Amino acid sequence: MKTGTFEQHVEEELSRLGEATAASRVYIFENRLAPEGTLGAVPRFEWVAPVITPQIDSPEYRDFAWRVGGFGRWENTLSQGEPIHGLIRDFPESEREGLAAQGIRSIAVVPIFVEEKWWGLIGFDDCAAERVWSAAELDALKASAGIFGAAIQRKHAEERIQQQLQHVAALHQIDLAIASSLDLSVTLSIVLDQVTTQLHVDAANVLLMNSATQTLRFAANRGFRTRALQNADLRLGTGHAGRVALERQIATIPHLANQPNEFSRSAEFAREGFVAYAAAPLIAKGQVRGVLEVFRRHTLDFDPEWLRYLETLAGQLAIAIDSHAMFNGLQRANTELMLAYDTTLEGWSKALDLRDKETEGHTLRVTEMTLRLARAMGMNEAEIVHVRRGALLHDIGKMGIPDSILLKPGALTDEEWVIMRKHPVYAYELLSPISYLRPALDIPYAHHEKWDGSGYPRGLKGEPIPLAARIFAVIDVWDALTSDRPYRKAWPEAKARAHIREQAGKHFDPRVVEAFLALELEVGA
Repeated sequence: MKTGTFEQHVEEELSRLGEATAASRVYIFENRLAPEGTLGAVPRFEWVAPVITPQIDSPEYRDFAWRVGGFGRWENTLSQGEPIHGLIRDFPESEREGLAAQGIRSIAVVPIFVEEKWWGLIGFDDCAAERVWSAAELDALKASAGIFGAAIQRKHAEERIQQQLQHVAALHQIDLAIASSLDLSVTLSIVLDQVTTQLHVDAANVLLMNSATQTLRFAANRGFRTRALQNADLRLGTGHAGRVALERQIATIPHLANQPNEFSRSAEFAREGFVAYAAAPLIAKGQVRGVLEVFRRHTLDFDPEWLRYLETLAGQLAIAIDSHAMFNGLQRANTELMLAYDTTLEGWSKALDLRDKETEGHTLRVTEMTLRLARAMGMNEAEIVHVRRGALLHDIGKMGIPDSILLKPGALTDEEWVIMRKHPVYAYELLSPISYLRPALDIPYAHHEKWDGSGYPRGLKGEPIPLAARIFAVIDVWDALTSDRPYRKAWPEAKARAHIREQAGKHFDPRVVEAFLALELEVGA
């Protein structure tokens, strides 16, 4: 038996009515669609007198349909607002058998209307005598039915308020999912949870539109017993979902059994036991992004409020899919842009190597080794991006050095060294106006600074020298020492390591030297 304030109040009133009318049994039935699509009724409340057998859990009332059960006359009469009453022996044979089996000898049934719609009935059975119900008694019973109708209407109003609050909370959860998650599968999971809960359906399915092929493909589902529909590949206009996407309108099917071939796309679908179905197009910014399908294993009343909320949820889902597609598009465009940037930088570095034959291949070698050492020293990947760009462009300032100095085969004069040592400043002046390269300036601008302060161009000393520049300084010298030059052969690895170690605390940051010597770096050739 139901519990709660409203239910207890109804049961108390049924008890009073039963005792006041000396009835054997008083009950309330609510109209519901039966599985085959005809109108039926289910028992909601019952009071019985002592020694009378309750009937509320009787198997005969499960999925009961008026016309199928032989009570079509009752449906016609009650729906018109008129009562059914009399002696059971005077009823038509199709009605008499079932009523007599419950021990009923006389009956009075009065319709209950809620918001001017036939909602159900209140019935009075007399199992003790063949009772004739007077006009005055029937009027009193009609008044009772009116009171129950008003109470049910108030309860419906309260339930609608609660439902609206739940709907608002659900939409808020979906908004949070859209705003906080970049993973479409996570967002779809949250949305489908809300769809099945708020729409009171057993399963839901999302198909995404492939605009290139004009097909709908499975994306996510909830509540299925099998893998039915997961291999869906529907052309626009094919099947329920395809037509919904093409026509951009919600479709409802109260009884799937009447259309057995519509889901032939899945051999497993019949095992799901679905009875009712609805689908809504997912439209965002005028484009169909997919279709939301919902399924129920029992009958479903597609009332206007339910359909409006289905449309609202479909709209939120479409926004989520559109947002994800927009993010992916931006991310793809950004990736392509970054790739174009980095390809350009690599082109610049190769151009510099070609200009200065003495250091050909030097840039890519030092870049690779610098990244290894930077990671070994704990730099994160966001910092590594800028380290790579800085290493590729470490000598970009030499573009401002005249060939007569840059390519001079012999030793430079003091005046020429003054000009040569300006290349870090030229690098700064060249790169600093480019916003995305500004974080990469540490190496081009400061890789000739020395730990003891004797470097250039600013004479920085110790920690003020950027870490990326301190790392690169070791690698730059290592590559220079271990590579052949026109004026000398490459140093042996052991000799180069000894030099690096000896310069710790002078040219180089001792901590960087320690990390460098711990790495197994290949000698540049």
